[in-house]
Amino acid sequence: MKVVLFCGGYGMRMRDGITDLPKPMTTVGPRPLLWHVMRFYAHHGHTDFVLCLGYGAEHIKKYFLDYAETASNDFVLHDGEVELLSTDIRDWTITFVHTGLDSPIGERLRRVRSHVENEEIFLANYADVLTDLPLNDMIDAFKASNAVGALVAVPPQSAFHCVELGHADRIASIRTLQQMPLWENGGYFALRPEIFDHLPENGDLIADACVPLTAQGRMMAYRHRGFWHPADTPKERTALEAMYRSGNCPWMPWTVGAEVRRNPLQTAIAGVVGGGPEHER
Repeated sequence: MKVVLFCGGYGMRMRDGITDLPKPMTTVGPRPLLWHVMRFYAHHGHTDFVLCLGYGAEHIKKYFLDYAETASNDFVLHDGEVELLSTDIRDWTITFVHTGLDSPIGERLRRVRSHVENEEIFLANYADVLTDLPLNDMIDAFKASNAVGALVAVPPQSAFHCVELGHADRIASIRTLQQMPLWENGGYFALRPEIFDHLPENGDLIADACVPLTAQGRMMAYRHRGFWHPADTPKERTALEAMYRSGNCPWMPWTVGAEVRRNPLQTAIAGVVGGGPEHER
């Protein structure tokens, strides 16, 4: 099943004013976010990727053209030749498509239509969220429906409290967002090609396609209360990095029963700094 990844935006909330890396190329451990998302799909059997490139496209192209399998796989070096004992991406197919610097998500999807329109179902992702979602269960639920699109729905992540007001502005209740009957778009999609019939030129995937389809009863959600963690800001990425360093990586099911590999330099620095979200405070 083909996987469309939107990785061409500017990622302004992640920018540090120093590097020009696109957000999906910021790292968790020794590998970029984009790799973690792709490796998650590959673990579930989906290894045919279409990358919607834009800002920072040269970084993404170079990363995969110069990909070093030895960074995360065991190997034997004999007479100067490398024999890999396992592989990350050798069985992947990756299509690189430049979809514009300023294109909204819907337009990026329109520009790769020719690569997925003959699929019964294809997958799509913002390439900046990590999860332990049971992906194929979501796909099976979508297949059994007549919906045009499905998205994973997750509880709101904000730590703010919601205040319900009663008579004379007395507070009737105080609850966290997670306690409210609300769900967020989790950024993992399953779509049928009919989605293209609802996408106008330069349109947005959610506002211009999913919202009208919702009004028609043709969008479905897959509720997920398990691990789901965005990497939309430096603080969120730092939290993921701390989890990686501790070996607590629920988004990496392929490592179950095996030690998570770490970049030795990062591990050494972590030991000196005592990193993690708490250290930032």
